[in-house]
Amino acid sequence: MTGRSGILDAAEAWERLRGIRSEPDTEAAGLVRSADGGRRWRQDASPEAEMLADRYLPLCLAGPHFTFAQLGQSLDGFIATRTGDADYVTGEEDRLHLHRLRALADAVVVGAGTAVADDPQLTVRACPGDNPVRVVLDPHGRVPLTHRVFTDGSAPTLWVVGAAGEHHKAAADGVGDGVDVLVLPDSDAFAPGRLVQALARRGLGRVLIEGGGVTVSRFLHEQALHRLYVTVAPVLLGDGIPGLRFAGQPVMRDALRPPVRRALLGEDTLFELELGTP
Repeated sequence: MTGRSGILDAAEAWERLRGIRSEPDTEAAGLVRSADGGRRWRQDASPEAEMLADRYLPLCLAGPHFTFAQLGQSLDGFIATRTGDADYVTGEEDRLHLHRLRALADAVVVGAGTAVADDPQLTVRACPGDNPVRVVLDPHGRVPLTHRVFTDGSAPTLWVVGAAGEHHKAAADGVGDGVDVLVLPDSDAFAPGRLVQALARRGLGRVLIEGGGVTVSRFLHEQALHRLYVTVAPVLLGDGIPGLRFAGQPVMRDALRPPVRRALLGEDTLFELELGTP
């Protein structure tokens, strides 16, 4: 809220940012053009409020159809230990950042491997915000129907399954309240670009690809991302479950070098890579 001094604090700044989806919305929220062409709060604001506008306003204004991804990893590129333990690679500030990304998305997507290993909730808990639709990509029927995305009722879940075998029968028989089933006809329908289109047809245009490393890497490699957030923690695991892995270029000059912004999240470092239009 705004204190007696009239200074805009972080809580009120976040509430205003959550409602921004267009340039006119920025004016209504109290953001004005600065001399450098960026945006600043019209009233005096705390450093935290200024940080929130700088970090999240570009995402708020990204438009109704935008695909972005997030990964937290060790300094040597792993998202979990060899046993799958990922609690927690990065710190509390990165967890808060992740939940803010969820709050600005229509849908949050995870692959079957992450859903099986982590049993995630995929809800907004660390900050105020609405829960996105939870999308579980499960072409081969790996995710138990006892997992929380199917049973906790905390947010709508879209279960994306393949059209073959016993899993298709389970989908046809129905699942719990709040769970919708999308049956895709073949493996080609699970291609990142086609998945994004299928979600958009359901009104889910702002899509966060949260994990795991295989799913995020696939979206990145197939050029289906507008933006990628990678948070790197100052820890060395030696081996484990890798983060980003895809077929690379044979020479350095052809490597992917997108425009990047950096920020500190406690001891961690956030890299925000602008990938352009898929």
